[in-house]
Amino acid sequence: MAIFLTEQSRVLIQGITGGEGRKHGARMLAAGTTVVGGTNPRKAGQTVELNGTDVPVFGTVADTMAATGADVSVIFVPPAGAKAAVIEAIDARIPLAIVITEGIPVHDTAEFWAYATEKGNRTRIIGPNCPGLASPGKSNAGIIPADITPGGKIGLVSKSGTLTYQMMYELRDIGFSTAVGIGGDPIIGTTHIDCLQAFQGDPETQAIVMIGEIGGDAEERAAAYISENVTKPVVGYVAGFTAPEGKTMGHAGAIISGSAGTAQAKKEALEKVGVRVGKTPSETARLAREIILSL
Repeated sequence: MAIFLTEQSRVLIQGITGGEGRKHGARMLAAGTTVVGGTNPRKAGQTVELNGTDVPVFGTVADTMAATGADVSVIFVPPAGAKAAVIEAIDARIPLAIVITEGIPVHDTAEFWAYATEKGNRTRIIGPNCPGLASPGKSNAGIIPADITPGGKIGLVSKSGTLTYQMMYELRDIGFSTAVGIGGDPIIGTTHIDCLQAFQGDPETQAIVMIGEIGGDAEERAAAYISENVTKPVVGYVAGFTAPEGKTMGHAGAIISGSAGTAQAKKEALEKVGVRVGKTPSETARLAREIILSL
């Protein structure tokens, strides 16, 4: 099993003719992802060659869905056009939109998130500023390297792209059901809690690794959710134990103010509900391995 992205997923790429769309589209195809088409309103009717495969280009998401049965969109549209691209995906009622683009203005993200809600949340948004999803051996949608780990028993949800890759590599001997990079912007679509709920309901995910970072209260809210709703073991890591107060560290959301949003406060909130928290990624991987081997 996997969450959100499976071997049946049919993927389209918004921005398929751009440099990033081409590069990562080819990589996704090489990983076994079923890439069925892409969009560029100015190049509709053409094809793009990805790994020797001619992938059709359509004018809109709706046209791509109608012609190919696509049910996932991966969005590589530059920041200036990203809001319009996400709204187009929402209007087409595609079930899953993965927004890879970095640097989208927070106001734009707030607008398309609110628009999705207004339309009944028919489209799950992951991101923006995220590496996407990988269900190893099944499908890969985004920029997560496909050869880090095989499929396995661990579910991973992470704010950080690079820490996603590191955790997948460190636990490659066990493998992952799905790894979800939710992004580190102040406003994102799918949250830690959404992924925890999905992993709890996935029969083949035996343990969950949750990677957070300083800033905001997402991890504290996740801790409250875990205490009430999650019976599977959860291991956590919070990036930023040595970060100075008042500084934005990497992600736009990673800023602390006084005692709020610190790594220590998040660690304490998670440990209070039974989540084991590592002080480094490697220690977190060791804790996860110990739990899996004890099951």
